[in-house]
Amino acid sequence: MTRILFVCHGNICRSPMAEFILKALVKSRGLQDSFYIESAAVSDEEYGNSIYPPAKRCLNQHGVWFDPLKRARTVVPEDYDRFDRIICMDGSNLRWLRYIIPSDPQRKVHLMMSYTGSGRDVADPWYTGDFERAFQDILAGCEAMLGLDA
Repeated sequence: MTRILFVCHGNICRSPMAEFILKALVKSRGLQDSFYIESAAVSDEEYGNSIYPPAKRCLNQHGVWFDPLKRARTVVPEDYDRFDRIICMDGSNLRWLRYIIPSDPQRKVHLMMSYTGSGRDVADPWYTGDFERAFQDILAGCEAMLGLDA
């Protein structure tokens, strides 16, 4: 089983979108028994909060189910041992992650868009307001990641 943790700043927009997008893709391919997927934040400022309403609307518009009980949580050092991949949405998340998980000897930490061959970040819709763009970036990254696992 491949265990994946998606990471963003607050765990209310991009990382939960990635969590539920990948869960939907995995389910549609009958691979749900091969993956365990979660999401978390590098910051504790949204700890305990639900997915941001515009992110929920975007997921709903695309028919992606999400757990209404999902609450933001913070990455903890133990996550390094619990997960096979830790996927950050942007370079800032990666820098903040280094304070929580200082080293990556097993090369588990990746940027989301690296799976598509791009070095760019998934733009933060908290600031841009463009949840559709974030959705499309995350979808492309998840599909590319699954293609590597096929």
